[in-house]
Amino acid sequence: MGMKSLSSKLFLSFLAALLFSASVQAERIKDLASLQGVRSNQLVGYGLVAGLDGTGDQTTQTPFTVQSIANMLGQLGVNIPAGTNLQLKNVAAVMVTANLPAFAKPGQQLDITVSSLGNAKSLRGGTLLMTPLKGADGQIYAMGQGNMVGVGAGASAAGSSVQINHLNAGRIPNGATVERAVPTAVGQGAFINYELNQFDFTTASRVVNAINRSFGNGTAVAVDGRLIQVNAPADPNQRIAFISRVENLSVAPGEDIARVILNARTGSIVMNKEVTLDSVAVAHGSLSVIISSEPLVSQPNAFSQGQTAVGAQAEIEIKEKKGELVMLRSGATLGEVVKALNAVGATPQDLLAILQAMKSAGALKAELEVI
Repeated sequence: MGMKSLSSKLFLSFLAALLFSASVQAERIKDLASLQGVRSNQLVGYGLVAGLDGTGDQTTQTPFTVQSIANMLGQLGVNIPAGTNLQLKNVAAVMVTANLPAFAKPGQQLDITVSSLGNAKSLRGGTLLMTPLKGADGQIYAMGQGNMVGVGAGASAAGSSVQINHLNAGRIPNGATVERAVPTAVGQGAFINYELNQFDFTTASRVVNAINRSFGNGTAVAVDGRLIQVNAPADPNQRIAFISRVENLSVAPGEDIARVILNARTGSIVMNKEVTLDSVAVAHGSLSVIISSEPLVSQPNAFSQGQTAVGAQAEIEIKEKKGELVMLRSGATLGEVVKALNAVGATPQDLLAILQAMKSAGALKAELEVI
């Protein structure tokens, strides 16, 4: 009786662990897909930042700053005589960027980013003057203005300077006001379309099954590995409630493709959990070439009427570090792969070449992507 009870408890524990792992791996549909047509739009504008402490554009090298100031003052009723040489140090030309979120309405405030366009030394403490922000269609969708918030600081004197972080860009929280809304239709006719964030037939099939289990067969149809078409109510209120229920359904996504990301510029290497390794032997050594040059001055005797000549003597040295053959055993988990690669003792820059060679040898079970 005791053995049966223990076996039952073990079976229940195992079943609970499986259910718990499945629930942990499950994700909401809203995390796996987005509603087609519901998207943000980029805005951009050209403006001026005033109130700088002598760190603005050098107007002799940025004529567009002077032209912008003259145009702005002309619109404000201040006429500048032709030929006037403006030497301004407290103004800088900037580009202003922002994202207009979906369903944004007039009067809503947006965060904006201000970036120097000329040769200003710093935008710290400046004030962005009224700047229209336009979309790709050339229409004005927001107006930006406000005091900048910078994360950098700097000072210079007598040819020496100290700088912390970046001085030529900053943000203005709630610095823009939406002036025009972008019409956003929730769905097309009787259907709404979900687009998976990543192309995957398995995930698409599981999303369709989850929706059909909750709302009935035929509600959702997978058009391809990314697009899912869902039959939704026509009434706007019911449609919004329907979308809310759909996007909160839990789905276990398909397994990721084993992938290794290599950044050749920084030496960064990133792997996902699907990467595996077959048994392979790796020998790694380093080769260094050192070239040094020493100047040689030939000084003739005082009465030889010769001329002083300057030459150079070069020394070239080649060093090769001994590399031992290391046996890397097959690894079925990411931790085992990392442990095997650490056994090589190579630097990240060297691992870039080693991983590519292992992929060519068929030992690395993953796709290599160089960014």
